[in-house]
Amino acid sequence: MRALVTGGSRGIGKAVCDCFQKNGYDVIAPTRAELDLSDRKSIEAFVSRENDYDIIVNNAGINPLSEIEQINQTDLDSIIQVNLVAPLLLLKGLCAPMKQKNYGKIVNVSSIWGLVSKPGRVMYSATKYGINGITNALAVELAPYNILVNSVCPGFTNTELTKQNVPPEEAVRLCKDIPLGRFAEPEEIAELVYFLCSKQNTYITGQIIAIDGGFTAR
Repeated sequence: MRALVTGGSRGIGKAVCDCFQKNGYDVIAPTRAELDLSDRKSIEAFVSRENDYDIIVNNAGINPLSEIEQINQTDLDSIIQVNLVAPLLLLKGLCAPMKQKNYGKIVNVSSIWGLVSKPGRVMYSATKYGINGITNALAVELAPYNILVNSVCPGFTNTELTKQNVPPEEAVRLCKDIPLGRFAEPEEIAELVYFLCSKQNTYITGQIIAIDGGFTAR
């Protein structure tokens, strides 16, 4: 079984790659030189030469913070391209072989900010709500081909991206708002992604699943 994982060099993506490899999957985690999600021509070139996968995990993403009046066009264009357009173009190019095999599992890594939001997350939330919409639409469209499509929405997780955006003192405060009282580890997110892509999952599709220690249940 072949699995494509974007953003597989660190954080949740690396944990996903490690989990799949541990379970005997052939994992392809392209470098930016091999697949630049900010460049549509790079995506087209990648799809033209690498298009036969059993599993696709759209994990890569960026998260520039900005309140509405401070948004600049460069950041807006970049986040829409990387977080929303790129996964859609990848799926556009990679679904045909799955349909021919009548088998496939797709997981889009979204975020709790695709379920709720907060100041400074307007661009990020827009893309993550969008990726959840893609999940719902494709789950219906691809169901006749036995292709299951789900979103995983991690909460606060101990990754480099989180550390960039959450100062240590804020992390301590945030843990008080999480019913389980701590951030997730990347491996915990990876186990959920793996289950949804594994042969054990035969009927879960079109779901937007929060894995956030109870944060969005408050």
